[in-house]
Amino acid sequence: MAKNNIIDVNLFGQEIGRLSLDEQSGRSSFQYNPAFLESNKWMNVFPETGVLKRTPHVQLFSQFDNTTFKGIPPQFADSLPDKFGSIIFQAWLESKEETEITVLEQLAYVANRGMGALEYSPAKVLPRNTTIDIEKIIAVLKDVLDLKKTTAEKELSAAALINIFKLGTSAGGARPKIVISESKEDGSIIPGDLEYSDSYKHYLVKLALDDEASYPREVVEFCYYQLLSQAGITTMPCHLIANKHFAIERFDRQEGKKQHVLTATGLTGWDFTATTDSSYENLFRLCNFLKVPHAQLEELYRRMVFNVIFHNTDDHLKNHSFIYDPIKDAWNLAPAYDVTFALNPLIAFKKTKRALAINGKRGAISEKDLLKVAEAFTIKNPKGIIKKITALLPVLENLMKQQQVPRAVAESIMDRLIKATL
Repeated sequence: MAKNNIIDVNLFGQEIGRLSLDEQSGRSSFQYNPAFLESNKWMNVFPETGVLKRTPHVQLFSQFDNTTFKGIPPQFADSLPDKFGSIIFQAWLESKEETEITVLEQLAYVANRGMGALEYSPAKVLPRNTTIDIEKIIAVLKDVLDLKKTTAEKELSAAALINIFKLGTSAGGARPKIVISESKEDGSIIPGDLEYSDSYKHYLVKLALDDEASYPREVVEFCYYQLLSQAGITTMPCHLIANKHFAIERFDRQEGKKQHVLTATGLTGWDFTATTDSSYENLFRLCNFLKVPHAQLEELYRRMVFNVIFHNTDDHLKNHSFIYDPIKDAWNLAPAYDVTFALNPLIAFKKTKRALAINGKRGAISEKDLLKVAEAFTIKNPKGIIKKITALLPVLENLMKQQQVPRAVAESIMDRLIKATL
């Protein structure tokens, strides 16, 4: 395969610039399209957080040569497949007898199928699919993810893997996820990578692999989502498919349009795997820098409190996103996502650490720590917020009972939550 060393970056139907990468040195460059700059449109589309500058000159980057950013600026690294997508992507390449691919070629394959609104060209063309069967997708996934099998035993066809690649690589994270679109007219399900019209509902689906999970993670997450609105936290509508697969509407596909979305990591270059910049205080500062309404800072505070009380310790910087409003040229806090009991409740972990520090601490967070953050960012009635969210503990217990979460799992979760009550 010919190696691309330059790729066009497009947004809302316009070329906004070009990205290049020298993989040997790990150095990349980006240059805005002069016509885009001269149009003075979307001045804040890439906020100047110390990464990209709104200048016609070529911008060089060498600081992103690591596992998280793969050499390119974080705004574009956000579009790359994460752990699960990378596994499927590699399996698909091997089925085509291709084992090496550059980062820019990965973006070329993502093309216009990624999360958010950024698109990359020249695009590597994949055929469109007709309707899909989730259970057939899962059958192939089990083969791909079973590392005990040899390549010869898998015998995975390129056609089957194209389905998985198209459905899986644009949804990040370590868990099996796919994006689908459901027809509002007849309920048929098609791949959600290319379709974004208002004729469909667009979902991200977290798949339950029955023989892979020791407890129903997706059902537990569904119970958590039912609590969020009661806690005053914005999220997207969700439901369970076949009582086990967790489906949530995509906030980057709304009213027949793609929404420009970047994670906190993508906006700033803060590495979500490192502790250096991983704190809630930094998230609040980012909100202030982006000039989001103060009401959204107060919601971020509620999310922080909820994550502490309900043990969502995996609330890292890529699990917090912002949505761009092209009409107002402004950013807003995106709906909450990936909110659940983060650890296996059937395992007795002696010590756990939070992904995001609070008041300089990653464990044993107290009410005093939460109040200190409230004081720093002018959050009203923080004690009332803590009290209201704590009162939801028995509601979670009832929800897990309604969803028939195994008794041992539910009891373990509630025992840990109650023992850690502030």
